Amino acid sequence: MKFAIVTRNAQLLTRSPSAIEMTHPLPWTTQDILDATRGRLLCGDLTRRFAGVSIDSRRISAEDLFVAIIGQIHDGHTFAGEVVVQGVNGLVVNDDKVADLPLTAWQKKNIVCVGVADTTQALGALAAANRRRTTVSVAAITGSNGKTATRRMTAGVLERKFNTLATIGNLNNEIGLPLTLLQLGRGHQWAVVELGMNHPGEIAVLGDICAPDIGLITNIGPAHLEGLGSVEGVMHAKGELLEKIRPLGKAVLNADDALVLKLAARAQQEVVLFGSSPDATVRAQDIQEKPPGVTFTLVLPEIRVAVRLKTPGRFMVSNALAAAAVGYLAGLTANEIKSGLEAFTPAPGRLNVMQTANRIHIIDDTYNANPSSMEAAIGTLTSLRGHRRGILVAGDMRELGEQAPALHTQIGAAAARSGIARLYVTGEFAACVAAGANAAQMHSRDIFTGSREAILQDLKNWLEPEDWVLVKGSRAMEMEKIVQGIKEWGESVNPITNA
Repeated sequence: MKFAIVTRNAQLLTRSPSAIEMTHPLPWTTQDILDATRGRLLCGDLTRRFAGVSIDSRRISAEDLFVAIIGQIHDGHTFAGEVVVQGVNGLVVNDDKVADLPLTAWQKKNIVCVGVADTTQALGALAAANRRRTTVSVAAITGSNGKTATRRMTAGVLERKFNTLATIGNLNNEIGLPLTLLQLGRGHQWAVVELGMNHPGEIAVLGDICAPDIGLITNIGPAHLEGLGSVEGVMHAKGELLEKIRPLGKAVLNADDALVLKLAARAQQEVVLFGSSPDATVRAQDIQEKPPGVTFTLVLPEIRVAVRLKTPGRFMVSNALAAAAVGYLAGLTANEIKSGLEAFTPAPGRLNVMQTANRIHIIDDTYNANPSSMEAAIGTLTSLRGHRRGILVAGDMRELGEQAPALHTQIGAAAARSGIARLYVTGEFAACVAAGANAAQMHSRDIFTGSREAILQDLKNWLEPEDWVLVKGSRAMEMEKIVQGIKEWGESVNPITNA
């Protein structure tokens, strides 16, 4: 393992933005499409040009190429005729769907149609080709927790100096990542992308598509165990990113995470560590939780600077250090990094803090959940509520496989140990959470299990002014409906943070 201490900017793009340069997507010719996808031309003109690439028949422009993706719900091939009627002149389709398409009619209209073995793979190939034909530098971020916050912080830091493209929303899979990279134009200087996964090999595929200059792993914990089997399986799956970093690129890794450090020891590229550890190149000192945010001293090799985050949670400091490490490697000054970090605000459903008109404080962390993020959120509730009553409303943590009952039981125990006044639980594993809390000496009268609707009704009868309520669960649990119910009950919401 080689540690990068002062080798900033090596092979990374550091030119200043130019107002003349444009950041709109690059055009494609039919030949470009064939070269990228290795498909076969079924009909149409090799020289026809397309302004961009789309998979959405509802929003596609007549100048775009339509890639017919077969999704879990919809098959894009069923909309092929529709997009042609809308004026689209080019399509990429699966070879096994060709017999169902009106190729003769399209040939007469000079419609371009390219056949490929798999349109999802073809979409990735187009994105990889687009990444190669720009001079952009790419930072790719993965990890069990904190991917989105770290990605947003990193983009916010890099935007202080560079034209930066970043993943939008949760577009972090084999379809979402290509859609992001297909937006790259010649004026972009950096791209910050998030890589998600739930099975082995997925990060490797995404890494091939984005070919990162910087590969960043936030942490490794018990998430997606259903597809990965164990935390060690998660470690190996996340570690696939290191194999895809470009020559002379950098690995940015968490010095405070033992499993990430195991990967660091096997890394072939230079490693920059971040964290509170004295071994970290980018460190945090003097961390203090000062609701509604966190302050710390950012320590870089040449300088240190005070940073005040506008979002709660001590764990957010780790995300900020990861973003700072990327900014440092890209050549930003300490003050530019500080400015980017301090401008960060959380995405909807990710540790958003609000207050109702009847003075109920809500921590909305409903976007998703796994054991590590649930424990971190409980810690944030403890910090923010102070001496006031705390309430946890928890839904199932999905994709934990055979370990789900035990991990839900552990969360119940952690909730009880935090000293909350009341625990509400819904979902398949509600009884496990309740049992864990009860075993950790939380009285049964303070534990409520039931549907979202029953929980919301009981909350309305039980909550008092100045109570703090944390609502969290996996995406499929739709825990945001409880947040919305509390907000509507409280009549209006006054943001505490810029959520």
